[in-house]
Amino acid sequence: MRKQRNRASFATKTRKKRTRWISGKRRIQSRRKKGTKTYVISLPPNHSFHSNDRREAHEMIGEVVQQDREVPRQPVLSVIIPAMNEERTIAAVVREAKRICRNAEVLVIVNGSTDGTANEADRAGARVLHYPEALGHDAGRRIGAAAARGQILLFTDADIPIPAEHLAPYVQAVLNGVDVALNNYNGPVTRSPVHPVVEAKHMLNSLLSRSDLGGASMTAIPHALSRKALEIIGVSSLETPPLAHAKAIFGGLRVQAVHHVPVGKWNAVRTRERGGADPLSQVVLNDHLEAIRWITDTRGPRGGYPDLQRVRSLAQ
Repeated sequence: MRKQRNRASFATKTRKKRTRWISGKRRIQSRRKKGTKTYVISLPPNHSFHSNDRREAHEMIGEVVQQDREVPRQPVLSVIIPAMNEERTIAAVVREAKRICRNAEVLVIVNGSTDGTANEADRAGARVLHYPEALGHDAGRRIGAAAARGQILLFTDADIPIPAEHLAPYVQAVLNGVDVALNNYNGPVTRSPVHPVVEAKHMLNSLLSRSDLGGASMTAIPHALSRKALEIIGVSSLETPPLAHAKAIFGGLRVQAVHHVPVGKWNAVRTRERGGADPLSQVVLNDHLEAIRWITDTRGPRGGYPDLQRVRSLAQ
């Protein structure tokens, strides 16, 4: 009977109304396929925000994004995305970031771009910070963190549209008490020889007495910070991710590798001349050397490790 009534109702509609009804139904189905639902995030019972209304915080995180709902002044989450000439992917990256939870702001730091990255990010609903000169990813993250208003800061890149289902675990981990939530990505350790950057990440964690982290590092995305972590690490340290990583561990913060995202497979291959040096790898290695220098300046020439029974003065 219900099908018959629906058919009868449909038959009485004018041709224009029927066309509008069919196109509207197709749009709904299309949105369902692409996914407009947020990843379900829950607040732990003892978690507290800097918001005065705890009930409002519970309402901010839910199942479906309400596009017509006014966003509260202080968002729960800030997603920070540096971008340079990423016109083709930035809109998809922003859309996935906005799916994580209801009350989120997405900041795209467009720097040195000569294409339509800023326009695409703006159309997708991001807050765009535009700089004509190239700043680099790490400087972009520092600028984004300084401008962010959220209690949780999530960092990702503009060239990899990581699904919200793979971003939300980092946010959930911080809600559950983790201060620095890292990508549980060790890099291609089975290759011979192992890439120097991969070795540097493992070596730094070993030096910090955190071999359990393997190759997890703030150099890799995605990763998330609590507001407390940002205050202890310092915004300026974000420009040197291994240094920020060392400060987080020495600062007594809870640092964990919480979820695996295979960014090595998902990242676009950067073409360069055969046999040419990789300038990015050298930058990352220099960043690790800066972190080691900070450790030895802070903890002594042996980085805080004892010298056992050796008396070095006798060898002079």
